[in-house]
Amino acid sequence: MLDEINQTQYIMLNIKKKLLIVLLLSSAIANAQSVYKIQPVPIQSRWAKEVSPTNVLKEYPRPQMVRIGWTNLNGLWDYAITPKDAAQPAAFEGQILVPYPFESALSGVKRTLLPTQNLWYKRVFVNPLRSRNETGMTDRVLLHFGAVDWQATVFVNGKEVGEHKGGYASFSFDITDALRSGSNELTVKVFDPTDQGTGPHGKQVLNPQNIYYTPSSGIWQTVWLEIVPAVSIADLIMTPDIDKGVLNLTVNGTKGKFTATVTSESGILKLVQGDIGVSIAIPIKNAKLWSPANPYLYDLTVKLGKDEVKSYFGMRKISIGKDAKGIDRIFLNNKAYYNLGTLDQGFWPDGLYTAPTDEALAFDIKAIKAMGFNTIRKHIKVEPARWYYWADKLGMLVW
Repeated sequence: MLDEINQTQYIMLNIKKKLLIVLLLSSAIANAQSVYKIQPVPIQSRWAKEVSPTNVLKEYPRPQMVRIGWTNLNGLWDYAITPKDAAQPAAFEGQILVPYPFESALSGVKRTLLPTQNLWYKRVFVNPLRSRNETGMTDRVLLHFGAVDWQATVFVNGKEVGEHKGGYASFSFDITDALRSGSNELTVKVFDPTDQGTGPHGKQVLNPQNIYYTPSSGIWQTVWLEIVPAVSIADLIMTPDIDKGVLNLTVNGTKGKFTATVTSESGILKLVQGDIGVSIAIPIKNAKLWSPANPYLYDLTVKLGKDEVKSYFGMRKISIGKDAKGIDRIFLNNKAYYNLGTLDQGFWPDGLYTAPTDEALAFDIKAIKAMGFNTIRKHIKVEPARWYYWADKLGMLVW
């Protein structure tokens, strides 16, 4: 009888705890919604109204190497501005919606970062690491940044875990050893001289006018955490060869043998094994060739130990060949192919370098294709990986 009473009390206590967590989360969400507000902007895209602290680019950001276990860190972060040589601020000025650039309306801030200043970001996250693999070594936690403009120094619980320079390239750090159980603090220091520096900055200038535009300082692509086993895949290099009817695949990562499975709409085409770091040729018989008219993509799954990533590829070939008159032309799949394209600068009125939503990111490509074009000439900007995924999926060549 006593055991039954204790069990009932235990159940009731757990229910009360869960109700309290729900109430706290609801209160935090409601508070975030009331604090955040898009800043005034002369032109607002149709997707801006969908953006909120709880709805910020939720899609997995790296379509050619997808893992199931990940945590999206987009949302409201604290921010502060300090002189360039100052230490980390003790107090932060307000909140910014990541990953929209500091100068954008969607960030909720819309201020200009000067070359004499640093921009600081801070947020708290829960350690996602809970398990160990069979060897007894702990799994690893990777912290990924799609892009930060321009120089980013990253701290976890006050410990510097890495630095990266370059406003367009993605980068990652293994932060496992800096983590503690439960709550952890992530801080990012950003320096961005825009057109006053030596790094590529595209059309961003501190004094926007004529054909030059507003800067996109700080975090402007998705930030996320990912748990990987101690033995894991680092990246995939896929090169189709339609003349030989193969996909050349190199899997980089920790040592071992991997398994790769190619799948089409009709099922599994090929299952092969290979060694990490060694290129293998996977036969693709009677391959369906990718083109803007028929953007056919194959699915690829790669496994290394307990690690598994999903990817895709298209069988296509871009080359230069001579037409019937002996004039050099661009060839697609060994045939002369006229590239009819637009100049695409990749700026958004409310998000600057960052599209409001993934649907918005895809819309530009859909609209250009609907107008009869087959090519986009991306103008001095590197887009997020999902933009190239949409180009592949919808059928668009990219210069």
